[in-house]
Amino acid sequence: MIHAVFIINRSGGLIFNKNYSNQLAQLSSNEALIFAGTFHGIHALASRISPALKGNATRDLGIQTIDTKNFRMHCFQTPTGIKFIAATDLLLTDLTDALKSVYRLYCDYALKNPFYNLEMPIRSDMFDTMLLKLVQTS
Repeated sequence: MIHAVFIINRSGGLIFNKNYSNQLAQLSSNEALIFAGTFHGIHALASRISPALKGNATRDLGIQTIDTKNFRMHCFQTPTGIKFIAATDLLLTDLTDALKSVYRLYCDYALKNPFYNLEMPIRSDMFDTMLLKLVQTS
């Protein structure tokens, strides 16, 4: 089960967060912003210290999953640096396809919206509705 979804822009700003479960503590707005900035920084450091070969474009760098005692965090980063993060049960081991679907929803309902400004919070009822459907089927 997906408990929460976060979207972080390429500069580390939180542009979307939503809880889909009461099993995960609700973060305050300030806590969510701190989470986004902290995750962005740790992801960047992990990318820099990764022992990846230079020029190997197919290798994903940075954090892909973080396991805790009670839940797992999955991260998918786009080529433009936007991070899609989901907090899930420990039973879900690979959420790459689901996070890519969230990315497609972001492209369809945020980026293609002529009134949406990049780097700004996502305010789209259609995006919210389609994301809820995706979360419920995952």
